[in-house]
Amino acid sequence: MAQEYRIAFQVRDELGEGPVFDERRNLLFWCDINSWSLHIGDIATGSVRSIGFGEPVSAVFLTEGSDILIAAARGLISFSPETGIRTPLIDIESGNALTRANDSRVAPGNAIWFGTMGRKLEADFGAYYHLAFPSMSASDLFRPITIPNATCFSPDGKQAYFCDTSRQQILTCMIDEDTGLPASPPEIFVDLSADGLNPDGAVIDSAGRLWNAQWGAGRVACYDSKGRFVDAIKLPASQLTCPCFGGADFKTLYVTSASEGISAGAEPLAGAVFAIEMDIPGLAERRITL
Repeated sequence: MAQEYRIAFQVRDELGEGPVFDERRNLLFWCDINSWSLHIGDIATGSVRSIGFGEPVSAVFLTEGSDILIAAARGLISFSPETGIRTPLIDIESGNALTRANDSRVAPGNAIWFGTMGRKLEADFGAYYHLAFPSMSASDLFRPITIPNATCFSPDGKQAYFCDTSRQQILTCMIDEDTGLPASPPEIFVDLSADGLNPDGAVIDSAGRLWNAQWGAGRVACYDSKGRFVDAIKLPASQLTCPCFGGADFKTLYVTSASEGISAGAEPLAGAVFAIEMDIPGLAERRITL
């Protein structure tokens, strides 16, 4: 698909990840995992505020309150964008210096699917956890996992999508919409191995289609609810990491990217956040009630 894009935020993240649009603040939150930083981008002005966390941070979760939640190497942190106050909430692998959080998302049932992985991409070092609220309890979902990605949920809250990038397959399972827990064994939704494609982050639009950033391929690919390929949007950065919908009508697709291992001469826009105007809108992110 030849689709016009613009640069939403002219940054050069080493490993940009986890974009989430907050429609109440009109801000885009995302992380640069390698710089241990949270970015807060004003979509009206293009300005970016960056906040260091002293450890890798990878994903952002909105709440019904004023704080946001952050997926960090030692677990889940509550953070106030206005005051800067941060409070550890749930320890997850906090005693394991070899792992960090990766792709994660708020699930139906006031829960979070929280992914972890080895800091040096070690095989099978990671896992998916289910975080339940308001109890703030953590339980295992799936393990072992090498690189958790593509975590997202159908508009009706009955189906989950996720992957282990190293296996080049996006999986799906039914979930209990009241708890966010799996209600069926995972099965293959899209098998990308024959094409050598690496699924990274993903998001679902209001029509139930899955948009998947494909690391190394410079594209965001769309699949219908049956897993059939629909189209792909090419962007001028090979290492695309994660899409999300935002803007006043949720018709803007924001896509983070990474410059890790790529010179500015080879890819001057690697690490930027791109924006594409879409015909079919996305959905507001689910919010956690603490």
